[in-house]
Amino acid sequence: MMPFIEQATRMLFFTGKGGVGKTSLACAFAVGLADRGKRVLLVSTDPASNLGQVFGIEVGDHAPAEVKDVPGLFVLNINPEAAAQEYRDRIIGPMRDVLPSDALKGMEEQLSGACTTEIAAFDEFTELLTGGEVTAGFDHVIFDTAPTGHTLRLLQLPSAWSSFLENNESGASCLGPLSGLEKQRQRYAQAVAELANGQHTAFVLVTRPQRGSLIEAARTSGELAALGISNQQLIVNGVLPDTGSLDPMAQGWLARQRAALAQIPESVARLPTSEVPLQPRNLVGIAALRGLLVPVSAQDAAPSHELAAARVGLPPLSRLIDEVEADGHGLVMVLGKGGVGKTTIAAAVAVDLATRGHAVHLTTTDPAAHLSMTVEANVPGLEVSRIDPHVESERYRQYVLETKGKDLDEAGKALLAEDLRSPCTEEIAIFQAFSRVMRESRAKFVVVDTAPTGHTLLLLDATGAYHRDVVRNLAPGVHVRTPMMQLQDPKQTKMLIVTLPETTPVLEAEGLQTDLRRAGIEPWAWVINSSLAAAEPTDPLLAARADAELPHIERVQRAVTRVAIVPWLIEEPVGRDRLLAMTRASE
Repeated sequence: MMPFIEQATRMLFFTGKGGVGKTSLACAFAVGLADRGKRVLLVSTDPASNLGQVFGIEVGDHAPAEVKDVPGLFVLNINPEAAAQEYRDRIIGPMRDVLPSDALKGMEEQLSGACTTEIAAFDEFTELLTGGEVTAGFDHVIFDTAPTGHTLRLLQLPSAWSSFLENNESGASCLGPLSGLEKQRQRYAQAVAELANGQHTAFVLVTRPQRGSLIEAARTSGELAALGISNQQLIVNGVLPDTGSLDPMAQGWLARQRAALAQIPESVARLPTSEVPLQPRNLVGIAALRGLLVPVSAQDAAPSHELAAARVGLPPLSRLIDEVEADGHGLVMVLGKGGVGKTTIAAAVAVDLATRGHAVHLTTTDPAAHLSMTVEANVPGLEVSRIDPHVESERYRQYVLETKGKDLDEAGKALLAEDLRSPCTEEIAIFQAFSRVMRESRAKFVVVDTAPTGHTLLLLDATGAYHRDVVRNLAPGVHVRTPMMQLQDPKQTKMLIVTLPETTPVLEAEGLQTDLRRAGIEPWAWVINSSLAAAEPTDPLLAARADAELPHIERVQRAVTRVAIVPWLIEEPVGRDRLLAMTRASE
């Protein structure tokens, strides 16, 4: 990372999916700049930020804290949940004595989703981005957890949201959280422009040498580029050094790593790139962070003796499939953040059920080739399909414009069309496509990969969209079962949350579970995927990584009543036979 440090812009954003190591790299980068005599402010928006643990100091939410062992380095936490609550209070507070309780409840529901948290965190960002007092005097400001392209696209929508929302019930929309932003639009516009200024701001995309992680990095890169953010750099974190180990797991890891890097997407392959070696354990302490910036030999990077990972006493994925099969049919939705392997888990569940003689429909919003490559060959009884987000979004837009927009004047139609370009439109359109597929689960098994997020489900349930419209307009004595009702019924739908046995993926999975529960949906089970501890490697470096997984596995066991584990596999789980072997691999 040395060239990155020497050429660092004043504003630096470290972004990446959970578990790729962006917090550790942001901390190491901050230490490296401070060691060169710069005054550096490191800002985290992680609700479970461990900056205090990493640096061994107390970190507050309001004033930067000095890291005394690193002269010139200061750290600050922005608590997004606290920011979201303050944001809600600021919008709803003045209305409490004006609006009836039902209207207030609707506002609170609309402001309880993930969009509000993102916007509230961005509200805190803008003060730092646009030259607030907090950043005065710092040579560099480093952000861990950057605002998403989703948030930035929302902020580019027009300013007349509030009046439009008051007079329009076009369906689920994520513009509710934005209704309190009008007075600050100029400051937000300045902040978005600052992000796109390559002379002042750079985005560091952090990824792993894994196919799924690299694809996610490419998607993020494209999304940022579409918003005019072109100053991007790539760090491939966690590259296993080739020590000549005879451990079959180490050899398999190296083979999969080389294959992933050989197929790196072109959009990120041309970015300035650095590789960081896999570390034996979590990076805590300034010495460990400084060690990331100094090239070391592969032997120095590994511990001096083998660490035996304790055997993990969790059932294999096949045990969960046994319970799913007992119902004879139903819907299985596989959820999780990017990079945790939910596509592979969904494919494994579908292939296993089909091999047992059941009719199964496996569907996804991922590119069709990706799912086809995972399943690899025709499996009797298994139908594989893809829901195209672009096609479904356009279909949904046309439907809303032709129905809800038919009586609007030209200005209203233009504003409605702009509303429908918000990123939530795609989520809702995909959900409607899923709803059509869900009906098949009455007679067969339907397995859904890349399920709608808890944020989408909350929008659909709380903003007067399809579910409420149907329920409100029912004639007396008429009963109907909406898709939302089916998702809320554990006898009809089983939600599987997939995670990795690492800090950030587990925290993100817990956040997803919270979102689902707000929408009245109780997750059925968790799957801990790609566990080194369950695989028990003998290579010293991988054995140390396996030991580091155990606290996270125990945390999931304490919090969840039904959980299965899938070990890290030497061979890529592609094709019918390997997918079947994966479901039973920890037995």
